[in-house]
Amino acid sequence: MAMTPEDIERLIKAAIPDSQVTITDLAGDGDHYSARVVSRSFVGLTRVQQHQRVYAAMGGRVGGQLHALQLQTAAPEETEGD
Repeated sequence: MAMTPEDIERLIKAAIPDSQVTITDLAGDGDHYSARVVSRSFVGLTRVQQHQRVYAAMGGRVGGQLHALQLQTAAPEETEGD
């Protein structure tokens, strides 16, 4: 069963409550998404650590129930001027 953008956003927000999440369907197939996640909890973390937190929030669904999730993560300070 394919995941919806709302499913992905719900999982991320459950694990990272202060996050601002924007989901984009990349292929229109419900299987390839991009997620932009901005969270204060990312302050002081490397980009890899930020991505690990988001993938952990997905609970093992990436690569299974969800084929691909392209990530863009940032702390709020890093997005100023976007």
